[in-house]
Amino acid sequence: MSGNVLVVDDDPGVLRYMRRLLELESCRVQTANSGGEALEKIKQGISPDLVFLDVLMPGMDGLQTLESLRKFDPQLRVVMLSCVRDTAKVVRAIRLGAEDYLHKPLDGSALQDVLRRYVSAAPAETGPSPEVEELPGGVFFAAGSPAMKKIRSRLGQVARVNVPVLLLGESGTGKEVAALMIHKLSSRSDAVFLKVNCAAIPSELLESELFGYEAGAFTGATHPKPGKFELCNGGTILLDEIGEMPPGLQAKLLQVLQEQRFFRLGSRSPVSVDVRILAATNIDIDDAIKKGKVRLDLYYRLNAFTIHLPPLRQRREDIPMLFRHFMNRLAAQFDKPERPLSEEALEACMKYSWPGNIRELQNVIKRMVVLGDELHVLSKRQSGHSNLPHALHGVKGGRDLKELVKALKRDAEAEVIAQALEQTNWNRREAAALLNISYKALVYKTRQYGLESDSPAFPVARKAVTSSGGKLSDAV
Repeated sequence: MSGNVLVVDDDPGVLRYMRRLLELESCRVQTANSGGEALEKIKQGISPDLVFLDVLMPGMDGLQTLESLRKFDPQLRVVMLSCVRDTAKVVRAIRLGAEDYLHKPLDGSALQDVLRRYVSAAPAETGPSPEVEELPGGVFFAAGSPAMKKIRSRLGQVARVNVPVLLLGESGTGKEVAALMIHKLSSRSDAVFLKVNCAAIPSELLESELFGYEAGAFTGATHPKPGKFELCNGGTILLDEIGEMPPGLQAKLLQVLQEQRFFRLGSRSPVSVDVRILAATNIDIDDAIKKGKVRLDLYYRLNAFTIHLPPLRQRREDIPMLFRHFMNRLAAQFDKPERPLSEEALEACMKYSWPGNIRELQNVIKRMVVLGDELHVLSKRQSGHSNLPHALHGVKGGRDLKELVKALKRDAEAEVIAQALEQTNWNRREAAALLNISYKALVYKTRQYGLESDSPAFPVARKAVTSSGGKLSDAV
């Protein structure tokens, strides 16, 4: 591997050691013994492919140097080096734009890995090269657009730092899959990944679900039961729709974040756990804090890293790739032939706003595979909501009037429910209220029409996810 490398460290012994290792890898090496000297060399015109930067230096320390280097050249790749494991410094370094954070002394294999990722690869290939990255259990992470490639790189960085991560984005953008990606890339990947949907569990039951209870804690508690945090000890827990958690319960969660311990309901003995907490929500977090739905102190604890998942309308270049991947999967699942998307339908898909994001796109492709045509794609995305052309298309197949009426009724009902879900950002409780039906009825119908991720049409990471009141969406 050849490349231009700058090593910045105040210890001459470390500079000599790093030079020898790097020259064995055919790198051209320059050194600087201070942050000021490194900055001056960059300003004078040297253009390293990679900078190794020590964190602890007198005068201008590594983090100050990193900030100055990135201001002068935002494209500069910097790997931080430190002999001290300081999580706060790691977090700040990544926020300032460091590519990685490694511990000294750096051995040959670790150095080769870094050079392979940041020097030998072209800039567009610094992250995972495949556009679609398969995850355990049949889910996948799609990163074709520049925005998603950047997010994939950030997920890889935060995965190695054992701090909470807050995932924000509209419903259907893939927050859950991003959480699974963090778990997969972390040191906890062999342990349990557990998702808890805070909106799907009644508030009066959520505390016992999360923290468990002792026998006699309440009527019907005949035997002790561990909560989700105990079941997830050593692993990663995703608290989905964190904004739906009651404020009183948020205070108990804050204790877990701060002390890694809690009390079961009805118990006086604390339970200690080692759990990494990820949180996700599709609400406006600033507005939720102002309205008191999310505690400010909890937000500060969860906000070590915040990752925003963009809506599909802001990453339209991913649509053809996602279409091909979903078509391939669903055609195989339903034993149907793969169907190409015509230029007219593709244009309609590219222009459509996709309020339901990737989940809605998946539903559209599922219907296209099952029904065998793309007329409903065009009718919905061009006229807005009419399913009549699709229903009448069945006349050519010899369907009688009764069948057509039933099909039209099903399509119309599914369409109204989908619109209500999209209008409420896929909040099923709000959608049920909007439609004036019970929450249970809405859940039944969304499953009936394949409008949610735990429909049989949506394979999920069952091996990676414990039964938890919620399942993973299929893609990000």
